[in-house]
Amino acid sequence: MSSKVTEVKNLIASDKVVIFSKTYCPYCKLAKEVFDSLKEKYTTVELDLRDDADEIQGVLGEITGAKTVPRVFVKGNFVGGGSDVKALYEKGELQTLVRNIPVLTT
Repeated sequence: MSSKVTEVKNLIASDKVVIFSKTYCPYCKLAKEVFDSLKEKYTTVELDLRDDADEIQGVLGEITGAKTVPRVFVKGNFVGGGSDVKALYEKGELQTLVRNIPVLTT
């Protein structure tokens, strides 16, 4: 396993909610607003502010099947992008995920 894969997995495991984002992305903003409305703290990894963004997006592509942002993880589980997070929230499922699922250990 490459050091970049390890780094990404460590980032995913670093907080209950982790959002891989770009500062200018409207879907990233949407995902953050959903967690803000839940008053749920999250860690944001702003890829456009990092020199290794392409490498990280490559690893996220391997893990999740797509390189687009946002890539949102709740307790180590990939839950989707901005529209997915909004849909889960509107169905009441995101609230359950954030509060009830056990934390995955790597």
